Amino acid sequence: MPLSYTDYYEVLSVPRDADPDTIRRAYRKLARKYHPDLNSDGDAEERFKELGEAYEVLSDADKRERYDRLVARWREAEREAPDESFEDFFAHQEFGHGTRVEFGDDLFEALFGARAGRAGGPLRGHDREALLELSLEDALAGGRRRLTLDDREVNVNFPAGVRDGQLIRLAGQGGEGRDGGPPGDLFLRVVLKPHPRFRRRGDDDLDVDLPITPSEAALGATVAVQTPTGTARVRVPAGSSSGRRLRLRGRGVPKRGGGSGDLHAIVKIVVPKELSDRERELYEQLAESSSPDPREA
Repeated sequence: MPLSYTDYYEVLSVPRDADPDTIRRAYRKLARKYHPDLNSDGDAEERFKELGEAYEVLSDADKRERYDRLVARWREAEREAPDESFEDFFAHQEFGHGTRVEFGDDLFEALFGARAGRAGGPLRGHDREALLELSLEDALAGGRRRLTLDDREVNVNFPAGVRDGQLIRLAGQGGEGRDGGPPGDLFLRVVLKPHPRFRRRGDDDLDVDLPITPSEAALGATVAVQTPTGTARVRVPAGSSSGRRLRLRGRGVPKRGGGSGDLHAIVKIVVPKELSDRERELYEQLAESSSPDPREA
């Protein structure tokens, strides 16, 4: 029987040239939809597992490259030898980086290694995956959580600066083995909840809006800005326009090798919705003596 494969791009509903951010957003949306704890449909658990498998491959540059290469050869086999099995057409072919495909396993196992034992002996338990939802503050600080999974409690420690989509492996906490085989592992995939103020910028930096008045933008000022660990002061240069980035070094996300990323305060000029008579008078005087029209600059 010809070897079939699962189209991981179709599983995540993303185009084949999707960038990592698109893949991550698609996974997060679908993983919430099909999480067995939130979806009672009979195929939700299998769909959730398939989503995790697809994300594990497509979010890793090396695995994605190997997957794309093998799928391209699969399509070549269908086109050039439609009546011949994929196994016969590509039997024991090399696919680079020392990867030899032994047909008879599913594509994921052939590419990236089986996760369970073979028949005829002790079988290792299945690996399992669950979501670990964290606030940005918790992710930045690191800590410990107690989770309830299948009527049992599991303790998990997560490091400071844990990333969205990062996998945390809990050895031996997966499915039970058979015939004396060891248990599988539990993989917790981190999902960061949207924050009302801060936005992740890559792995280590953060963005935050910095509201300022028109006079502060024109004349310059030192103003307060919120950071994940408290309030800091930042200098707004004279003549700043909305959208200008002001960098606060070391106020972002903790890095794996030590230190922290940066916080980018993005200038946002806020005009009063209502003006007093005096303010209106001053604005009118300013309008009469303003520099050239910025729309013509």
